[in-house]
Amino acid sequence: METSLIGKSILDGRPVEIRVSNAKIKSILSVETSPENVWIGPGFTDIQVNGYGGLDYNAIQSDILALGQISKKLLRCGVTSHFPTIITNSPGNISNLIQQMVQLRKMDPLAASCISGIHIEGPFISPEDGPRGAHFKEFVQAPNWEMFQKWIEESEGLIRMITLSPEWEGSSGFIEKCVHSGILVSIGHTNASHLQIIEAVKAGARLSTHLGNGMHSVLARHPNYLWSQLASESLSATIIADGFHLPAEVIHVFKKVKAEKLMLVSDSVALAGMPPGNYEAAVGGKVTLTPEGKLHLFDNPNTLAGSAMNILQGINFLLRNKLAELPEALQMASIRPQWLFEPTFDPFQIGQKADLILAEQLPDHSLKILNFLKNGVEIPLD
Repeated sequence: METSLIGKSILDGRPVEIRVSNAKIKSILSVETSPENVWIGPGFTDIQVNGYGGLDYNAIQSDILALGQISKKLLRCGVTSHFPTIITNSPGNISNLIQQMVQLRKMDPLAASCISGIHIEGPFISPEDGPRGAHFKEFVQAPNWEMFQKWIEESEGLIRMITLSPEWEGSSGFIEKCVHSGILVSIGHTNASHLQIIEAVKAGARLSTHLGNGMHSVLARHPNYLWSQLASESLSATIIADGFHLPAEVIHVFKKVKAEKLMLVSDSVALAGMPPGNYEAAVGGKVTLTPEGKLHLFDNPNTLAGSAMNILQGINFLLRNKLAELPEALQMASIRPQWLFEPTFDPFQIGQKADLILAEQLPDHSLKILNFLKNGVEIPLD
């Protein structure tokens, strides 16, 4: 079966027609015109998804196949690839959640296609209030290679990323072993010193997880771990652009510093994609999801209870606040995350897997998904 999409390339704005056959890109042709304000590019890659649409990757399911709905719901938002993110828990529970993910992929071909890796966020993070965020303190611990190696084996090679804090003794050696095993190491939920961050980068850490969040509410002017990560030219960074985790002006500064090394994640929890209202959450207890998309503790609107957005909403926040032009905003959610794992990734290459989206920029500057292909197959949005 052959199909084609026509729109402006997110790489250079030129109108192109991409023809797809047998799940792969067959040809890319320059055309004279394309529909106005319609863009074509790779599907989004979200490397930090805790849950979505009422389903939680951090909870053992009586029906494992129910978790496959996350992939379907995210596809409607243009997310063709994502990393289920397993947060700090007991070692046994983390093992169970990893094995649940492996079973899901074996049972659900679409989920297997959409889930391209597992992100382990913790338990090797800071025990300090503030940097620890909403992670359970009782399960936070120093890096343990034997434990992590066991999780790698249980994941059958699916673990591709870990977020940790290099403030623990022995962190550099642990990072080196991760890198040797092909695992991307990201610094996050940290109270590390400047020297510890430098040593982590030397050992092979390449990313900062949701920079600007998972921090103390008050920091020393300098030095501090935010400046240290911003200053490192070797560290890329992810951000949550929902309008609640970071003010627009902070994102503006981060973009100036990190440039092409800055990218989007949703860090969505299970309540993302759900109607506004009061809920009982696994983390945070009683919480409120506002019509604007802010998720906070029921009795404290100033304390966030996680991210309730998807990555398309993050793109739209950038566009509406004129923090990025459309091509760059799309690249921050697609090409740049892929480059972390495949530096030569080219979405418009003959033979490339056809995970593509067609999107229209509306008069309010926001983006609307018109169509998408997953493995070359058009899947209805409704």
